Amino acid sequence: MPAARQAVTMRRLPCACLLLALCLSGTAASAPAATSLHIAAALDRPAIAPVLAAFERAHPDIDIRYADLATRAVERRIHDMSRPPDVVISSAMPSQLAAANAGYAARLSGPVIDGWPARFKWRDSVFGFTFEPVVFAYRADLLPADIALDSHGALYRALTDRRPRFCGRVAIYDPARSAVGYALYQADAGHTARFWQLVSAFGQARARQVSNTRAMLTGLSEGRFVLAYNLLGAYARRYARRHPEIRIVAPRDYTLMLSRMVFVHRAAPHPEAAHKFVTYLLSGQGQRVLTRQTQLAGPPRAGTSTDRSNGTRPADQARIMPIALDAGLLAQVDPAQRRRDLAQWQARFSVPGQPGCGASGSAGPSR
Repeated sequence: MPAARQAVTMRRLPCACLLLALCLSGTAASAPAATSLHIAAALDRPAIAPVLAAFERAHPDIDIRYADLATRAVERRIHDMSRPPDVVISSAMPSQLAAANAGYAARLSGPVIDGWPARFKWRDSVFGFTFEPVVFAYRADLLPADIALDSHGALYRALTDRRPRFCGRVAIYDPARSAVGYALYQADAGHTARFWQLVSAFGQARARQVSNTRAMLTGLSEGRFVLAYNLLGAYARRYARRHPEIRIVAPRDYTLMLSRMVFVHRAAPHPEAAHKFVTYLLSGQGQRVLTRQTQLAGPPRAGTSTDRSNGTRPADQARIMPIALDAGLLAQVDPAQRRRDLAQWQARFSVPGQPGCGASGSAGPSR
């Protein structure tokens, strides 16, 4: 190549590189950066993953950042105004309602919000988006076949008449550490006064108190527990599909039904994206994904086909006992009331002089 032509070519090379860089930067600038949507949830991500994926496909400009937390940790995030989440999800219904009542939840609007069933929303700010049974789980292979565990009464009789079989191998919620466990015990106690006799039976059987359903299920699959009480049905069924030795029971005398609740934080860094997510979650499309692709089930809604049994609902619908989303839940978060409730729990769970694991029989309710 002649020296003159080589010099011209070398002079043009930086210009071409500069032009290419400008074109590339222009292309990058023309593509808007994705909005991060921060969700603080007391809900295992795999349990709701199909819904999250479907939302991101429908909104490719939104990138979900999902924090899987315990119920108490979610409560702390709600009150931490230095780094509030955009969306809050929890199964601790009293805590969610209290947060909304205290002004931490933004009021939403729109056709989907207006059309959501009244008994599954509070002041258009917090919404129950699932309807799940609270169940028993047990290891049939580790218990005699003649032990019945199909109702609260049958459970009480098993714990008292066959106590040595269960000694130290029953898992229950610790109401002091688990917000949802505390709420479920309150629902039990509100339904029947005989619940406290069952609590005493748990104490006599030296039941282990844990903080979440996951710990109960892990203990069951490992053989450390033979029975677990008041598990969230969606988790239990999903886990039992991979561990067929675990049996799931929706008690036939009554089955509590719980709704996981969602709201947009009033200080959400990305309120528009948060509003879109909650609207999608409650929409017909979102509920179909929830119902058909997860073990969760949506609330019953007139004129829709999203409600379906996930295999853990009681056959007799009259025995379903929904935990009502109303002002009655607020009493459970009153500090003085909570102290009294926990004191009553402790008194019934550990009464001095009660027979221990080595003895069967009790002065409990007539059978």
